Amino acid sequence: MAYERAEILAGAAVLAVAAGFALYAVQGSGMLSQPASYPLTASFRSIEGVSVGTDVRLAGVKVGTVTALSLNPETFFADATISMRNDVAVPVDSTLLVSSEGLLGGTFVEVQPGGALEALEPGGEIEDTQGAVSLITLLMKFAGGGAEGDAAADQAAAP
Repeated sequence: MAYERAEILAGAAVLAVAAGFALYAVQGSGMLSQPASYPLTASFRSIEGVSVGTDVRLAGVKVGTVTALSLNPETFFADATISMRNDVAVPVDSTLLVSSEGLLGGTFVEVQPGGALEALEPGGEIEDTQGAVSLITLLMKFAGGGAEGDAAADQAAAP
């Protein structure tokens, strides 16, 4: 009898700890309370690594999320819709760029605010964007450009 009671108490303790971790994870992800927000749109040449739910950051602080992605069949650009917190007024001349947290880190969308005094209205479009930069493409340019650069320098130095 005492053995069964100990098993029941141990099982209850494990379930209580698991529920506590689940609650902590839900609160940390922001799923319980979303601050009021407004939508903005932008078009990117390449939005590689970004998906719905990706963070939008300003000065390293999360100020929104990517809520929709679609391909524009006329321009062949990726159209993104982002949800910005209401307490963050984005100037009309701001820039959106796809950034990464490091070589192996995740991708996020960074807002670089402009200097205009006017703010974008809800549903407005950020026109200045910079898409994702492929690390492989950069390495290939560096590897290929180094050899061509040396040959050009040798030709220029020859009498």
